[in-house]
Amino acid sequence: MNTHRTLLSEIKLGNYKVLARVLTLVENDIQPADLLLRDLQSDSKAIVLGITGPPGAGKSTMVNAITNHFLARGMRIAILAIDPTSPFNYGSLLGDRIRMAAQFNNPNVFIRSLATRGALGGISAKTIEMVDVLKAANFDLIMVETVGVGQSEVEIAGLADKTVVVLVPESGDEIQNIKSGLMEIADCFVINKADRDGAATFANNLKKIVHQGNKVIPILKTVADKNQGIEELAEWIAEPAAGNQSEKRAFLFAEKAWRIIQHKKMKTVDKKKLREEIHEALKTDNFNIYRFADKFNS
Repeated sequence: MNTHRTLLSEIKLGNYKVLARVLTLVENDIQPADLLLRDLQSDSKAIVLGITGPPGAGKSTMVNAITNHFLARGMRIAILAIDPTSPFNYGSLLGDRIRMAAQFNNPNVFIRSLATRGALGGISAKTIEMVDVLKAANFDLIMVETVGVGQSEVEIAGLADKTVVVLVPESGDEIQNIKSGLMEIADCFVINKADRDGAATFANNLKKIVHQGNKVIPILKTVADKNQGIEELAEWIAEPAAGNQSEKRAFLFAEKAWRIIQHKKMKTVDKKKLREEIHEALKTDNFNIYRFADKFNS
């Protein structure tokens, strides 16, 4: 039987079959997942790029275009595509595997889909753990594409070295979300499908908001399905991050630790069983949600 150290060695050598197996072990808390995580090295030079934004903004098409750009430069790319989880059966749509089909047979690309597991912004403790496993596999760039559901996108800030928020010219309503939180986590705004009407006006409105902040946030225009603007975006991705990196590093690890601790604390709470117990409790005349929840706090 392979030891966890043998598995880690195989991952480092670029064995995708072993990498897929280890990610499955970690995702499902199957031993030796704990040993694997505790022996991971934290000195990876890989860039972790978070890509978020509202549904329909073209995030998957953009990930595909970015991947092609860096592949042409001989880089190894890992993509973690986070799909919406059904609140009823906890399944995932896993649609990104279909949209990125062109990359399947490329030996320098590894793609994995992951269900959100109920995390509003698509970031669960499992996401953090799986990204750390990917970092141990010597990729040059790891892209995490999240669901994109408004203010909860802020969660990506606890995971990525750089965060791209993808919007489209029709995203006028997203301006309120930008004011409410995305401004704090976006390192770059990308207006995709910029060949559509209203793109210039939207870009100007966005610039006015961005210039009110304390940090300089670039606003780039792309038409990902035509590969327009990808070169400029790729240059921004590749350049060293500006600002106080030691402070950001501490923030990133604090956010990651919070998620991991939260996950461990909640591990004994079975959501399916919780729902069954709620179903029974609701039949009583004196049901109180706070008294019910107290049973799980002891």
